[in-house]
Amino acid sequence: MPRVLRIINRLNLGGPTFNAAYLSKYLEPEFETLLVSGMKDDAEESSEFIVKNLDLHPVYMPEMYRELNPFRDYKSYYKLRKLIEEFKPDIVHTHAAKAGAVGRLAASHSGVKVIIHTFHGHVFHSYFGAAKTRMFLEIERYLAKRTTKIVTLSEIQKQELTETYKIAPAQKFEIIPLGFDLRKFEENQIEKRAKFRNEYNLDDDEIAIGIVGRLVPIKNHELFLKALKIVSEQTTKKVRAFIIGDGEERMKIEQLAQSIGLKFNNQNQREKNILTFTSWIKEIDVSNAGMDIIALTSNNEGTPVSLIEAQASGKPIVSTNVGGIENIVIKNATALLSTVGDEMNFANNLLCLVESDKMRLDFSKKGSDFVRSKFSYQRLCSDMSKLYHSLL
Repeated sequence: MPRVLRIINRLNLGGPTFNAAYLSKYLEPEFETLLVSGMKDDAEESSEFIVKNLDLHPVYMPEMYRELNPFRDYKSYYKLRKLIEEFKPDIVHTHAAKAGAVGRLAASHSGVKVIIHTFHGHVFHSYFGAAKTRMFLEIERYLAKRTTKIVTLSEIQKQELTETYKIAPAQKFEIIPLGFDLRKFEENQIEKRAKFRNEYNLDDDEIAIGIVGRLVPIKNHELFLKALKIVSEQTTKKVRAFIIGDGEERMKIEQLAQSIGLKFNNQNQREKNILTFTSWIKEIDVSNAGMDIIALTSNNEGTPVSLIEAQASGKPIVSTNVGGIENIVIKNATALLSTVGDEMNFANNLLCLVESDKMRLDFSKKGSDFVRSKFSYQRLCSDMSKLYHSLL
């Protein structure tokens, strides 16, 4: 049985954790897998429950964090080399940037024959200044030379990495979209909707708009708030909005909401203000069921899981058109997309869906059918198994 050492940055809520967990669980017994994880930041919500629910037992690397730290990164590298020596993997497969850097170096220096890296996103624009971005580009180009195959989640992501950023030649890449167990987003929708809307004091005739994700600058919640303000002034409907998540920008986002006249609740408050900060919600299937529209305002994305889950829940989407989003929605059929920075277009798209019951219903039906066929974990595991065997 071939052995796979799978290394992930950290177990925080998001696509990488699901991807690594499903592959670790469901490629057995065809491939014996050891899952290794770094540590999440304090401001991030843990996704350990995902691996626990799948009866996985990761090896934790307490020195490996997202941020650059030469001392800790070297200790991680050294520990991974020892682990490779003990486990003797046929394949080392890394997920996301830090795990990809430390893990690929350790695998290469240990003589592992097959080294795979999955780009779940990238930091080559909208994160850092020019000098730091250039440094990360050069690091990734160097690491690509030590990689047997690079996996991207969408065609758009592959084009960016090959043509725009020139990480490696196109033949080094393989496109394997994410896969999930989406059943919980389709089941018991009526009961889940009632549960969420009762908890947050939502009336049947109120249109609920949700945005899910970390409260960090790249997610651009400022755009969401400004668009919500425009919608609130123009709509004929009753509107409530929910910011689901938490992070370093929480206070700044609250201050902006207050400054532009958006009254808000914090979690566990039931006042009928237009905006509610819920913090993290683990039962995202329940919150999705309670929503009528899901929004995303990021300046940069890989493949946002929240939009796949939204469509599985039958929810229409309003989003900025970044990263691989065009590959995970059907433009103008399950989602309305706008360019980054176009505040009025985003607000108009949001207003359009708020005002049209028929459009929301049409988008809902098409979205659930679309993701069910394209983003199952069975398809993900089948695609990855074929790639592994071809490389071995």
